[in-house]
Amino acid sequence: MDVEKVFHMTGGVGETSYSRNSSLQKKASDMVKHIILETVEEVYLATKPKSIGIADLGCSSGPNTLSNLKDILDKIESSCRKKLEQPAPEFRVFLNDLPTNDFNAIFQALPEFHQLLKQKRNGHENGGTSNIYIAAYPGSFYGRLFPDHCLHFIYSSYSLHWLSRVPPGLYDEQGNSLNKNSIYISEHSPSEVSKAYFNQFEEDLSLFLHSRSDELVSGGKMVLILLGREGFNHVDRGNAFFWKILYQALKNLTSKGEVEKEKLESYDVHFYAPCKEEIEAAVKVNGCFEVERLETFEIEKAIAKGMSYGTTVAMTVRSIQESMVAHHFGEAIIEELFQEYGRLVDEEMAKEEIRPITFLLLLRKP
Repeated sequence: MDVEKVFHMTGGVGETSYSRNSSLQKKASDMVKHIILETVEEVYLATKPKSIGIADLGCSSGPNTLSNLKDILDKIESSCRKKLEQPAPEFRVFLNDLPTNDFNAIFQALPEFHQLLKQKRNGHENGGTSNIYIAAYPGSFYGRLFPDHCLHFIYSSYSLHWLSRVPPGLYDEQGNSLNKNSIYISEHSPSEVSKAYFNQFEEDLSLFLHSRSDELVSGGKMVLILLGREGFNHVDRGNAFFWKILYQALKNLTSKGEVEKEKLESYDVHFYAPCKEEIEAAVKVNGCFEVERLETFEIEKAIAKGMSYGTTVAMTVRSIQESMVAHHFGEAIIEELFQEYGRLVDEEMAKEEIRPITFLLLLRKP
């Protein structure tokens, strides 16, 4: 499966869209917003560029992208007024995601976004009205995207746990899956499976860091938010457990004859939840960046009005995974699959808490 051609969040603004089902990601961003804004202010005050380059990698198509951007622009403009007493710089903003992303949804929201910025600036004598140039950069961030040394700050939220591809090491020489009883790493997976996932993560992260090092100015910084796990054990009741539940939901549909057994046995996800030690080691070996912060946090379990926690999670996962699942199994199973998935999440939560963790990684280019 060609991930670049298939994988994307569900576009538009409908009931199952990512735009309507990204509240968990927004909650995480809000929890660490103070770190993001402190970091972008530090970079600006240290470099004082006349034109500042900012990139959002894995921007998707929901409201979170422009909300985060507005906060960043407000922070820099406020610093210019209060600390430097000078006009704000020109802003060059690059929104990146895979080519299949619904960039149109973002562009359609830009007139309202610019109007909000204009209203915010009214009454500020020293700030002036900054020139803001926003462009879409379709393509995988596992490789170069931008010209040399054109960026000052990079932000990426809930993207780096997605691998560039399903690890090839999951298959034998005949192309058969070594992981037939799972779609990710589970207690049923042979040791080769976790090794294949880790090797792909290492390869991808190294390429990501080398690419961003070329694109950032000296002293530039990145704030990266990604899913992870606690400790070296892959099998826990965290992010890996949600994949176990999705596998069980698919298996339940297999028993009803709605999913072919061969299809299920050949499905593997392009995802990896690293632990803190793996992230630190990968950054150190790469050598392009210094780790300024690496923190773990957990999102409080938000429940949408009139929904159970399981249904809320199922809607979120569907908005992210529907493109991949439909491509492999067909669209006919989608409704029943995610209803079953939500039911299983609620069932498991009644037994014992599920605790998915998130990392915030702050990196500086020397």
